[in-house]
Amino acid sequence: MSEKDKIGFFQSVKEFVYGVAAHDSARFALKTRASMEHLFILITMGDMLGVPILPPYYSLRLLPYVVPQISTWKRRMMREKDLTDALA
Repeated sequence: MSEKDKIGFFQSVKEFVYGVAAHDSARFALKTRASMEHLFILITMGDMLGVPILPPYYSLRLLPYVVPQISTWKRRMMREKDLTDALA
């Protein structure tokens, strides 16, 4: 077995162990992060949807950091929810 084959084998074992042990928790962490980001945007930019939570001064200060996410956030907040959303 050459050195290259050993490295490839250990890489495959490493990826398999990650898939068995950590993939589910990593996916959960990503979903939690996305939910927290959407909640943060709702709190700071809620006046775009008619939810005045913070004064506009703070929203304007944070606007440059939030601009890339506003379109997807608006779409997600205005989307109708149904039973299949809770299952995913």
